[in-house]
Amino acid sequence: MTKPQNNSTDPREYFTDERCHILELHNTAADPGVSLARARVEPGVTTAWHTVEATIERYIIISGAGIAEVGDAPALSLIAGDHLLIPAGKKQRIHNPGSVDLIFHCICTPRFERRNYRSLEG
Repeated sequence: MTKPQNNSTDPREYFTDERCHILELHNTAADPGVSLARARVEPGVTTAWHTVEATIERYIIISGAGIAEVGDAPALSLIAGDHLLIPAGKKQRIHNPGSVDLIFHCICTPRFERRNYRSLEG
């Protein structure tokens, strides 16, 4: 397996076990009600099935295209300008079927905390 490419110009971006790149834009205990991150999924990649307990997520697609799966609902195609609400505790993943990076903002309420993340894959 090849190492994921870092197409970001921001050295704070990091690669996750979920198979996406994250840049935390706002996530602090001083503002526990909300966090904001930029996510980047490379072409052809599907993120790992996971859930975030006690946290509502909202994706706002910035560029590229994605196919999101949330809970048992049918897969949903997303393009720039689209948004998606992911209820707390719902299983989820997103696939980038395109030839360019899928980039979206992820707004979490309350703020994202690693302790609430649950991988649903081995």
